[in-house]
Amino acid sequence: MAYATTNPFTAEQVKVYPNATDAEIDAALDKAQAAYLSWRQTSFAERAKILQKAADILRRDSDSYSKLLTLEMGKLFSEAKAETELSAAIFEYYAKNAEALLVPEDLPVASKDEGRAKVIHQPLGILLAVEPWNFPFYQVARIIAPQLSAGNTIVLKHASNVPQSAEAMDRLMIEAGLPAGAFQNLFPTHAQVSRIIADHRVRGVALTGSEGAGAKVAAEAGTALKKCTMELGGADSFIVLEDADLEKAIKWAVFGRHWNAGQVCVSAKRMIVVDAVYDRFLKGYREGVSKLKMGDPMDPSTTLAPLSSQGAVDSLKQQVQGAVAAGAKMEEIPLEMPNAGSFFRPVILTDVGKDNPARREEFFGPVTLLFRAKDEADAIAIANDSPYGLGGSVFTKDEARGVRVAEQIETGMVYINHPTMVKADLPFGGVLRSGFGRELIGLGIKEFVNHKLIDVVDIDAPF
Repeated sequence: MAYATTNPFTAEQVKVYPNATDAEIDAALDKAQAAYLSWRQTSFAERAKILQKAADILRRDSDSYSKLLTLEMGKLFSEAKAETELSAAIFEYYAKNAEALLVPEDLPVASKDEGRAKVIHQPLGILLAVEPWNFPFYQVARIIAPQLSAGNTIVLKHASNVPQSAEAMDRLMIEAGLPAGAFQNLFPTHAQVSRIIADHRVRGVALTGSEGAGAKVAAEAGTALKKCTMELGGADSFIVLEDADLEKAIKWAVFGRHWNAGQVCVSAKRMIVVDAVYDRFLKGYREGVSKLKMGDPMDPSTTLAPLSSQGAVDSLKQQVQGAVAAGAKMEEIPLEMPNAGSFFRPVILTDVGKDNPARREEFFGPVTLLFRAKDEADAIAIANDSPYGLGGSVFTKDEARGVRVAEQIETGMVYINHPTMVKADLPFGGVLRSGFGRELIGLGIKEFVNHKLIDVVDIDAPF
């Protein structure tokens, strides 16, 4: 596995990192375990100071952190700034709320003979975080902020194309005052990842990434009898009902599919529009996408960034070709495209039949699958005709109707009149092949803690 920074806009390879040695992996786990033994005893107040300091540093140095995101994976600088702020907000959220989220819980036992029972929440130990390239800071922040707050320590295996972002997070936590070894970035091989999972001191694994990577890592965690969470792919539905504010729905559809160049697990990949407004929606959506501008992601006028790599472009082209070969109709939006860089012109796929494999695939880039639904019930059926269950949206002026529709969609998240959002104080996660477990808020911080029962019972109480 080669860890290297290659600028997606210029195709220039900027920096290459060597893989970790086995000795470095062993030393990192030794340090993580030593740090855990003291960090688990550190007060919530002291942990909170460090997390708040991390948030403050990210905000103070936002430009330099954000430029690194744009350099390594090509996202618009404005989007990189938003990601840096979101990461800061996550650190701040747990600095303010971790202690309250993990307060011991007294249990309402049925009889005094059961004693005075409570559940306390204690850290488990070392966790392995395996994170993807599309949000190099946010993905890391949303696992390390809660888990460091809970008293765990973490080793990170980041995506191979964002090594400088991974190092930046390592430096951030050191500058924030985190004890040595409590969070460490590593550049392991696949075999070394397996070694880390198998190590008896590692107590859990959190992965965000592809189905393939998730299946492999979850299997290894299962073999080692260790808790894991999996945040995997998505093919979010974007349902537009006949009573929606169509102009605003179209605006959100264009944004929801193309932010971060469409490389988002919760981007609006499947537009499902009822027949009564389908033609108007398609016309407006086509016009909206045609106004996007490809170019330098550091240029404020650019609204569609390059993909993360040329390999990503080639894979997406192959996927689209496969969809067309299976009967779909393809419309490429003829945007002016730079001569260099990993750019991909937006594509709209229609007539994606039930037997077309593309109907159940995730397209990680600016490719829209557009479906005509007969009515509300048909829209729900199309939304649920997917192996994924991450997020989704319902657009309607009747909010109560939107909630009723949302309740029937088999996903972990549904938003009414808005694309799926990512915020510091909202939970994130899915079902089906989108994975299991939740990140953020109280659900996230409790994924890797020991919910320990302590019961004080009268010595003369009956069994």
